[in-house]
Amino acid sequence: MQIGVPKEIKNHEYRVGLTPAGAQALTLAGHEVWVERSAGARVGFGDADYLAAGARIAADAAETYARADMVIKVKELQAAEFALTRPGQILFAYQHFAPDPGLLQHVIDCGLSCVAYETVADDRSGLPLLAPMSRVAGRLAPQVGAWALQMANGGSGVLLGGVAGVPPAKVVIVGAGSVGTNALQIAVGMGAQVTLFDRGTAKIEALDRIYRGRVATAVAEPLALERAIMDADLVIGAVLVPGKLSPKFIPRDLLKKMRPGSAIVDVGIDQGGIAATSRPTSHSAPLFVEEGIVHYCVPNMPSAVARTATLALTQATLPYALKLANLGLRPALLQDAGFMQGLQVHAGKVTHAGLAEDTRRPHVPPTDALAAA
Repeated sequence: MQIGVPKEIKNHEYRVGLTPAGAQALTLAGHEVWVERSAGARVGFGDADYLAAGARIAADAAETYARADMVIKVKELQAAEFALTRPGQILFAYQHFAPDPGLLQHVIDCGLSCVAYETVADDRSGLPLLAPMSRVAGRLAPQVGAWALQMANGGSGVLLGGVAGVPPAKVVIVGAGSVGTNALQIAVGMGAQVTLFDRGTAKIEALDRIYRGRVATAVAEPLALERAIMDADLVIGAVLVPGKLSPKFIPRDLLKKMRPGSAIVDVGIDQGGIAATSRPTSHSAPLFVEEGIVHYCVPNMPSAVARTATLALTQATLPYALKLANLGLRPALLQDAGFMQGLQVHAGKVTHAGLAEDTRRPHVPPTDALAAA
């Protein structure tokens, strides 16, 4: 199979979809890997490293896409890349279609086969290709939240860990998945007073045993959640429903009741975020203030630590990329039910039930779509 690895062009996106080690694994398996010139340069992987691994260097994005049967990248297609894709190509990347109707319409019209990192599942119903970036984003969230609270950024001037004689900041984390548990670890380490909410008790009971009273845990019952958010200095949105838009736990009316200068770090902004006021920002302009609350809503948070993020991501994605390359799309997905859950669009059809529901499009089961194509 011909595999293309383009240079990411999203704002301040420095990650790369394949490391030289990954390129070597694919070439040793008999595939031809084309890496766009300088695609990995910012994270320390030069063109010479890819050449030494057996890959070839494409002059630009157009050549990379033109040669590829499968494109391996990090972030969803950007508008400038739409014209480079072609029917029948496999796109293996984070997709995030639900909040972006224009992107979804393009991949449907083009006839791409889109396998989304964020909905590939394992045999324990975990999300093995989303988890590495969730861990990175979770660990970043208290750091960027502490920065957002600084006065120069419109924040209230509260220090997350406080000082002797002055209490620490109150941090509310909504969601106890990979993002939430990693955010919890860092926020506690920074000395904050943390309350963690989740929909059920199983995860918070486990965390309560680990932290032994150092954090408060609660079920995300509306009244309790509202009271905690009103009193919070920092709210971290860490909720994920695979393939679907995030539930809106913070309506505008609740935002108005928060203390001015408090901050929200909405990690799930890729899927719309948990606050009604959240909208995507960028690493170039990460913050905005609405209703007196500082919002940090950068969709590609892990790119702030792109080398760590690239290594963590590609360790997880490479075995799946090898399956796709070695077996082809249909056989690879049919032999792995969890991998099949990653197929969101195929041959002009929406094959993920949650995505179809949120975007009000007809749903075609992935096995049916693969059989018909």
